[in-house]
Amino acid sequence: MSETPASPRYEPIALSGESTVVAEFLPDPQDAAATGYQSEAELERALIRQLQAQAYERLPITSEADLIANLRRQLERLNKVTLSDAEWNRFFTASIAGANDGILEKTARIQEDHVQVLKRDDGTSKNITLIDKANIHNNALQVVNQYETEGARSNRYDVTILVNGLPMVHVELKRRGVDIREAFNQINRYSRDSFWAGSGLFDYVQLFVISNGTLTKYYSNTVRDGHLAESRGKRSRQKTSNSFAFTSWWADAANRPITDLAGFTRTFFARHSILNILTRYCVFDVDRKLLVMRPYQIVAAERILQRIGTATNHRQLGTIAAGGYIWHTTGSGKTLTSFKAAQLARGLPAIDKVLFVVDRKDLDYQTMREYERFEKGAANSNTSTAVLQRQLEDPNARIIITTIQKLSRFVVKNRKHPVYDAHVVVIFDECHRSQFGDMHTEITRVFRRYHLFGFTGTPIFAENSASGGNPLRRTTEQAFGDKLHTYTIVDAINDRNVLPFRIDYINTIKAGTAIRDKQVSAIDTERALLAPERISQIVGYIREHFDQKTRRASSYRHDGKRLAGFNSLFATASIEAAKRYYLEFAAQQTGLPEAQRLKVGLIYSFAANEDDEGGLLGEEEFETEGLDQSSRDFLDAAIKDYNALFGTSFDTSAEKFQNYYKDLSQRLKKRELDLVIVVNMFLTGFDATTLNTLWADKNLKAHGLIQAYSRTNRILNSVKTYGNIVSFRNLEQETNDALALFGNKDAKGIVLLKPYGEYYQEYQKRVEELLAGFPLGSAIIGEVAQKAFIKLFGSILRLKNILVAFDDFSGNEILSERDFQDYQSLYLNLHAEFRAASAADKEAINDDVVFEIELIKQVEINVDYILLLVERYLKKKGTGEDKEIRATIDRAVNSSPSLRNKKDLIEQFVDTVSTKVRVDAQWQAFVAAKKAEELERIIAEENLNAEATRSFIDSAFRDGSVPATGTAITRILPPVSRFSKNNGHAAKKRTVLDRLAAFFERYFGLA
Repeated sequence: MSETPASPRYEPIALSGESTVVAEFLPDPQDAAATGYQSEAELERALIRQLQAQAYERLPITSEADLIANLRRQLERLNKVTLSDAEWNRFFTASIAGANDGILEKTARIQEDHVQVLKRDDGTSKNITLIDKANIHNNALQVVNQYETEGARSNRYDVTILVNGLPMVHVELKRRGVDIREAFNQINRYSRDSFWAGSGLFDYVQLFVISNGTLTKYYSNTVRDGHLAESRGKRSRQKTSNSFAFTSWWADAANRPITDLAGFTRTFFARHSILNILTRYCVFDVDRKLLVMRPYQIVAAERILQRIGTATNHRQLGTIAAGGYIWHTTGSGKTLTSFKAAQLARGLPAIDKVLFVVDRKDLDYQTMREYERFEKGAANSNTSTAVLQRQLEDPNARIIITTIQKLSRFVVKNRKHPVYDAHVVVIFDECHRSQFGDMHTEITRVFRRYHLFGFTGTPIFAENSASGGNPLRRTTEQAFGDKLHTYTIVDAINDRNVLPFRIDYINTIKAGTAIRDKQVSAIDTERALLAPERISQIVGYIREHFDQKTRRASSYRHDGKRLAGFNSLFATASIEAAKRYYLEFAAQQTGLPEAQRLKVGLIYSFAANEDDEGGLLGEEEFETEGLDQSSRDFLDAAIKDYNALFGTSFDTSAEKFQNYYKDLSQRLKKRELDLVIVVNMFLTGFDATTLNTLWADKNLKAHGLIQAYSRTNRILNSVKTYGNIVSFRNLEQETNDALALFGNKDAKGIVLLKPYGEYYQEYQKRVEELLAGFPLGSAIIGEVAQKAFIKLFGSILRLKNILVAFDDFSGNEILSERDFQDYQSLYLNLHAEFRAASAADKEAINDDVVFEIELIKQVEINVDYILLLVERYLKKKGTGEDKEIRATIDRAVNSSPSLRNKKDLIEQFVDTVSTKVRVDAQWQAFVAAKKAEELERIIAEENLNAEATRSFIDSAFRDGSVPATGTAITRILPPVSRFSKNNGHAAKKRTVLDRLAAFFERYFGLA
């Protein structure tokens, strides 16, 4: 394994002579010179001219027959083969357009199985490549526009990029000044109506680009597929919410967004860039979700590869010059970036091993899951030093995930080992951690031919470094070398890749108490902060404001289920504080009905290192043996509470405690817990999109502060617009200092939400426009006026969504509850009319209207409220007041998206309800009878298996969704003749699923 000076093993490791992302984007002055009006058609023509100038072939085809004929020519050219008609037909039906293939199957073919086997007429076999990933410039790029297809309706698509004849990138355009979300909506309609039509070749589209000329974004096909599944109310196969929020900006290497379509086309659609993105920088994970990397992720991966190449070429192995570090802010997808860098490095002939080193078992577990999600079997985790040794000695184990502790023990036990002479790439996850100092020394001592790379969201600079340890390795740069790429929290928030923060500082100390008095020791200060009155006051505040801060009145669909609001972490200063808060929550919730209690969890363990002077959080291990007996006994008791709540059987013994951690983390992610009290656990390295609030009674600064805050700011949907921080200590200066350190001097204005007054002033202005332009009682006549109302009320909904979390907003809403309901009813009526017009008339497509239905759903009127009104109606019947109450019921139903399709049920119930039996009992019986009656009607009309259908529906109501896949739906369908055509069976399945889904939505949550 020794290096031979005469023949250095140098590989052009960037794999392309040109970087995928341009280093610095300079706009073309000609782009800015154009000032005249530009129609959508002119924008499309300009795009096609630019693509032709970039060596794309323009094809004047608009039909599927032409598309298939071109596909055959391109595949014959790429594979240097001539196919007979019989060979082509066999290959096309078996390997390109299978009758049962959908988006996921075709994506898998491109991403994982791009070489297909052709059975030739003479009985031999030949490999046919659909896309050449080894030599990307062998692939042909063509562009078509105004392609026509007939599915559920006829459609014409704007611009499509063909790679070797297969549609792989689709561009949907709107004229300048139009919201690009309208292009996003139009692609969703194409998905419903026609992408699947004919041979389904448009299901091969991997990436979508949407643009109005001024703004341009891109996203993957499974964002589209998942968005459709969620909008239909069906369980998506994706684990994350899918919406416009998951579209991405393109940028240069300095993170400057390239938004104008001309600049975007010049860079994103450069031949080497788009082909690199399609073949190298997409990851099709084990959940069958296509992840397309963002520009900063691509830059980081390529710079790591380039550094490996230059260091190998210049014989710098084993020195600081051979590595470097990546500063990408927390929440920006560092694991995906490091995985792609590791995967590409693994494929280099010069590299023997890639070691991915994490520092704690919980991170090991999460990172392993992530790596396994990106590529099954790509990474080898290990449970012992012996297993690690076997992997290090196995030439087939190319990527190894290990903890810092195991690697350290291996080095101690093996003073000499052949792996120390191997050419290795070592990647440290979260390389700011304190334990990396000792391990760094060990690695650089025993390994000889290494590249050392670190990833961090919060680097250690001179300003936030601790005074202890090796003075030559106190900063990230001293330990790892050059900073190879930066993507700060400011960049991420500007790009909408993570959310900004909203911070409340709650004063819990009586006036005159010097909580930071220099005469009082830190220990005495913490003791003062543990006063029972203060603990009680804080728990009371959290309980009082929990629903408001976590948006518990809001509802949304996530992972196929309807959830109400978000959840939270409570960061405490010590184990003693955590114990006291847990007891106080229990005390204050004693005697409350279960439905009114917060589900509170608790976790802590022994921390080898206390929080350090530079702001690093103390690192809690899984070794509960290090806890004092009372703390361990208390934790055992809390885990028993958890076991009683969820039917589990965990405790503080080594293995069961690790499993408790894993179970707790999964329930947090699924929003099955409301609040988890922690000391340091979960404040770093933990991601849960449903988590929106951090309650903090803990001194935080620098690295630790940003890490803790960043648990709350993962993007989920349009309801979650910021991460909520409620601090019971005055951390304002620490927050400003941390933002300046890890962002820039102007970070505060970007990373933190604006003051209440600015949002309220804008809200006030919009409401005044609404009242003046669209007074209640006056009809909104004409499409222009209707669209203006939709746009204005949508902006009010977005502003109100932010304002409701401010305590100051209560009582200052301007619109009365009744007026707001009436306006919301108008909005929903227009939504229904626009959808109905589109369904009835193929020409009346309204893609240029964006409805904020997700924001309306979060302020739902529930059935309990309606039943309360019904009780009032019965009491006042015959008094004259009953008519007003009946009108209130109608108004409430009309303003609710989920109750509108139940309006006839509610009206029938109100007409038949009596005073003799409790209203809620009558409602239960009424709903049960109607539900059974309607289901029997569907069974009879669709000729379904009655018993299987009832079981199918019972499971759907239990699980919260109608499953669109699996064998359950097949069992309820009527028997199909073995001679019938498959598409008849598919059409029947779709019809039945649509009817059952509508039935489910009508009755879900009613009883």
